[in-house]
Amino acid sequence: MAPLLLGSLLNPVNSTMIATALVVIGRGFGVGSADTAWLVASLYLASAVAQPTMGKLADALGPRRVFLAGLVIVTAAGVAGAAAPAFGWLIVSRVLLGVGTSAAYPCAMALLRSEAVRLGTHVPRPVLARLSLAGLGSAAAGPVLGGLLAATAGWRAIFAVNIPVALAGLGLALLWLPRDPPRTTSAPGPRTRVDALGVLLFAGALTTAMLFLMGLGHPRWPLLAPFALLACAFVWWQLRTPAPFLDLRVLARHRPLVLTYLRHGLTYLVIYCVMYGYAQWLEESHGFSSFGSGLIMLPMSLAAAVCALLGARTKGIRGPLVLAAGLLLAGAGTLAWAHGSTPLAALLLASVLCGLPQGLAGTSNQAAVARQAPAGGMGAAAGLQRTSQYLGAITASSLIALFYGQQADDAGLHLIAVTAGVLSAVVLALTVTDRALRGRS
Repeated sequence: MAPLLLGSLLNPVNSTMIATALVVIGRGFGVGSADTAWLVASLYLASAVAQPTMGKLADALGPRRVFLAGLVIVTAAGVAGAAAPAFGWLIVSRVLLGVGTSAAYPCAMALLRSEAVRLGTHVPRPVLARLSLAGLGSAAAGPVLGGLLAATAGWRAIFAVNIPVALAGLGLALLWLPRDPPRTTSAPGPRTRVDALGVLLFAGALTTAMLFLMGLGHPRWPLLAPFALLACAFVWWQLRTPAPFLDLRVLARHRPLVLTYLRHGLTYLVIYCVMYGYAQWLEESHGFSSFGSGLIMLPMSLAAAVCALLGARTKGIRGPLVLAAGLLLAGAGTLAWAHGSTPLAALLLASVLCGLPQGLAGTSNQAAVARQAPAGGMGAAAGLQRTSQYLGAITASSLIALFYGQQADDAGLHLIAVTAGVLSAVVLALTVTDRALRGRS
């Protein structure tokens, strides 16, 4: 588990570590916040495309090989970012980080699934909880680590720190990860081909969708035309090619898996709306400093970590997910009543209520994917789960910008709370009515 956990923390920590260095990077290269925002968006976009791609490659070529290749890409990304002579190089580095770090999670799930099949059992929930905890913990520690590195060694250290971590992961993976089965020397079959056109069409559709979502305050309606064209072309090609990037026919036959993706994406849409929207409101409306708002948000991360461990001790999937949806509703309710003079105790309670469902939902949805994924497709299935999560993050950032505008005020927070409440009710309905979640994992 050591190399799998080390690799799995790289994507979430890089997602949040740069948050505290955007201003100093912009000053260093003479660019504004609109440009530095792409350092965040580029990693999310690259990850959303690369997660299922790496999962597909893991199923075709072997998870150990793809895991090692991903760490090599992370090392190259760290070098490119640390030595970047111009701002464009940082964008390239973030894209490479998104691609390289995307290999860890689907490869880990594929390796665990193959080991479980060998032993004739399901993947143990405590093992899945460790993966969730690695992601939650590293994402929570990212802003603090980024601020510490930027203050002591300069912002370039935020990129350079990936180099020793990736090299350590490479060494441990070579020592401890089981070798992949030898590849056959015959002509490649459908499972070993890479659908390059499908990947490009998927990336194009996702990019245009993200550009549209990032400007909901002033919608760029012309972007819907290329999005529709690329999406239709993607669906047509996936149904036509013998080795599709995303086998839509298989997904159609696995309705419970599709529902899990939908439930996971909506859950994280609510979580990211609350996480980023609440933190911004604490600073701009309630008057807390960045450090003070971080301390108030800390119970959210701690509650998520504790619930990830507690969720690992349960045998069922449906119960923890129903509880998570109920807690999402409760957290949204507390934010709906918050205002500029809300007592500190109530603010901390809201933070805890919004953190509890994150750990429960993460571990339980992982268990659902591990149980529902088609045979031989665990890597791609796990990658798509992460893609649904990144789409939730992108949509959440767009909604926050729409509701707040130029100032994070009480009215904007209440709109976020109402939206989160409605989406939480949808998640609850999807969970309660999903018969595939019954039974033990």
